[in-house]
Amino acid sequence: MMMARGLVSMLCFMSLVYGQSTPDLASMNALRKSLTLPTGFGWTETDPCLWKGCQCDTSKRITRIQLGDTSISGTLPSEIGKLSSLTVFEVMNNQLTGKIPSLSGLSSLQRVNLHDNRFTSIDADFFTGLSSLQSLDLDNNPFGPWEIPLSLKNATSLVEFSANNCTLSGKVPPDFLGGLTFPSLTTLKLSANFLVGELPMSLSESPVQVLLLNGQKGVEKLNGSISVVQKMTALTEVSLQGNGFSGPIPDFSGLVSLKSFNVRENQLTGIVPSSLTELESLSDVALGNNLLQGPTPIFKADMTGLNSFCLNTSGTPCDPRVNTLLSIVEAFGYPVRFAQSWKGNDPCNGNGWVGITCSGPDITVINFKNMGLTGTISPRFVDFTSLQVINLSQNNLTGAIPQELTKLSKLKTLDVSNNHLYGKVPDFKPNVVETSGNPDIGKDGLDLLQVPLVRLPGIVARKHLKKMQYHKMHPQQDSGDQDALKITIENLGASGSESGLSGNDAHLVEAVNIAISIQVLRDATDNFNEKNILGRGGFGTVYKGELHDGTKIAVKRMESSIISGKGLDEFKSEIAVLTRVRHRNLVVLHGYCLEGNERLLVYQYMPQGTLCRYIFHWKDQHLEPLEWTRRLIIALDVARGVEYLHSLAHQSFIHRDLKSSNILLGDDMHAKVADFGLVRLAPEGAQSIETKIAGTFGYLAPEYAVTGRVTTKVDVYSFGVILMELLTGRKALDGTKSEEEVHLATWFRRMFIEKDSFSKAIDKTITITEETLGSINTVAELASHCCAREPQQRPDMSHVVNVLVSLVEQWKPAERSRDLEDINGFDYKSFFSQMGLGGSTSNAGNTLTSFPSQPPEFENTFKSGQGR
Repeated sequence: MMMARGLVSMLCFMSLVYGQSTPDLASMNALRKSLTLPTGFGWTETDPCLWKGCQCDTSKRITRIQLGDTSISGTLPSEIGKLSSLTVFEVMNNQLTGKIPSLSGLSSLQRVNLHDNRFTSIDADFFTGLSSLQSLDLDNNPFGPWEIPLSLKNATSLVEFSANNCTLSGKVPPDFLGGLTFPSLTTLKLSANFLVGELPMSLSESPVQVLLLNGQKGVEKLNGSISVVQKMTALTEVSLQGNGFSGPIPDFSGLVSLKSFNVRENQLTGIVPSSLTELESLSDVALGNNLLQGPTPIFKADMTGLNSFCLNTSGTPCDPRVNTLLSIVEAFGYPVRFAQSWKGNDPCNGNGWVGITCSGPDITVINFKNMGLTGTISPRFVDFTSLQVINLSQNNLTGAIPQELTKLSKLKTLDVSNNHLYGKVPDFKPNVVETSGNPDIGKDGLDLLQVPLVRLPGIVARKHLKKMQYHKMHPQQDSGDQDALKITIENLGASGSESGLSGNDAHLVEAVNIAISIQVLRDATDNFNEKNILGRGGFGTVYKGELHDGTKIAVKRMESSIISGKGLDEFKSEIAVLTRVRHRNLVVLHGYCLEGNERLLVYQYMPQGTLCRYIFHWKDQHLEPLEWTRRLIIALDVARGVEYLHSLAHQSFIHRDLKSSNILLGDDMHAKVADFGLVRLAPEGAQSIETKIAGTFGYLAPEYAVTGRVTTKVDVYSFGVILMELLTGRKALDGTKSEEEVHLATWFRRMFIEKDSFSKAIDKTITITEETLGSINTVAELASHCCAREPQQRPDMSHVVNVLVSLVEQWKPAERSRDLEDINGFDYKSFFSQMGLGGSTSNAGNTLTSFPSQPPEFENTFKSGQGR
């Protein structure tokens, strides 16, 4: 008896001691109690570290629970949320039921697989504190209706998120699925749910490679444009099948890795772009059962299903009348109604093309009355010379009536009543045009948008306005509150001075930025022909153009789908900034266009394109790689431009989107900083300001990405990344690299510390000599300082310029003797020469050297942008 009691006492003592050394025992016992385990499964030992499917660390903490495909049933207890060392939790392909308990606070958790069970709900705070979570799979669980919770924002390390067929409802979160919140997210699968609404623009910043949103089950489904997809340049697989997406397929030339594209069973309209058919990486494409129009495209892969192509034969051109009609409705966004009705290749064959009436083969009437149309009136109506009636009344059209329509000699009626048109009505024959119900007709689009124009020397303005056929504006005398002057070609000089400005203002100039007519830009770009595309940015496409006198320009055309909100803010911000600052290393803005839904910016043409071409794509584009000395000069050019923005301009600015694709090169291979849509006024001193996070991942300073607060030091960080790109020939963010090498800044710092490895990091095209090695090491050290994690440890741009100046070979006198430019940051002679205005830098004996304070309207552009 005594022996038995001693044994029991020993066992109790051992249990007590062992229990104290197994801190997760209570939680694991709760899990064992809540599960129904198959016969012979085990889990009989006292130590849970010995249980099947479980692993512990050296401290006896549970790190892994892997019970997938084990035929277990039951529920999951809330005590799982106490397993603070858990890194992997997998219970997929079982019969588990009930609620998925919160795992909030498990900061070590990396992988969770819960798919193919019978779970009925998930806690809203499930993701809180899951900062290490990389993979989550919730597929095929019969949840009650739920939406993606805000707590998902906490899982910033997420790589794969899959929630197919689990009753997910509501909209795709509009503000946090982009690359700024989830910089490593490569897989997003939300198919077979009840999602509705449009794809959020935040996805445009996402590094997602696999995007599966097909087969939403609700009545409404996902809908709207798929234009955001064109900006997701890392994509390899897209499936949007079986939804309600409409509008045209966007340009896909930037999706160079796309292999599979499935948009079957939607309501897509418009012409299939050649950028999709010519995509070399594409091996699987499905466009069937849409309403696509124009010629049947030619793909390497099979494409089956019904559409609204004009002919069944791939590659055969459409009838010219069909092409013209499609050009007309392109300005309306290719409405579904037309795509459903316009079948075949002959609009006059009696098959009932909606809105079209013919006399023989000639179209005589186009009647689009009360069809809910938005957009603008296309000048392509003029191609139908037999037109007698155009009825566009009772729609929601904006913009101006195209001047070209006056050329329709047989036109008897043009009814544009009850729309939202503005601008001057062209001179038609008597009683042809009906414009009633357009309250803003006769008003200029500039007045409606309230974007102020800038002061402009009268002689210069008169010559250039006349040459470029610019919009007409009206004059005002300068007032004490610095209201912007709006000048008209008819009244220039009406105030008694040649300039049309008061005597005190005649010597003032900020820019020659004036409104340019859309027709001038259409002519210059061959109607925005694809062959003239120079590149694409987050909010538009840039076209090369040439004016009638041979002057080359670059025209940035904002996409119609983003002409409001953030896109319009950036448009106005770019105008505001580039009318405040002038420097030889900042791109020059010549003017802008505001007509209807058109928002365009006109820049000086930079013949050699972006810096990206020469450091990442030089081989593909048959260019010579940059020599080291040229890379140094480019770095100095950029540094000087940013230094000017930070400390030498009359106000201090933060660019917020410095990157190699925003650095443009001229024929002389000197660099200019471009794209000022995200610029903010810098706070005084060392203070920071809070904004919504914007910019491009890979170039974002860590404190900005986390808090949204910015100082000029966020630009210094971005500049450091550009230096690293120049040194290595590698991109700031490269999804093709291993996990340790994806982020250039992190990888570079590690390689620089490991001196034996650093030589391997240098771009192999750079010729390393004893002479260049020293400057390479200096630039590498400078780049590391610029990308320091703490902003106060980064240098100012003035220091950066000094370092780079000491490395660059001695400048030629022609490049160093720009006294006026060095003083004021503005090369007037070069600027006016580019504008075709001669080399004079004076007006009425006054040298153009001082800048007025900015009108209040421009101040508002920045202040109101605080939340951007």
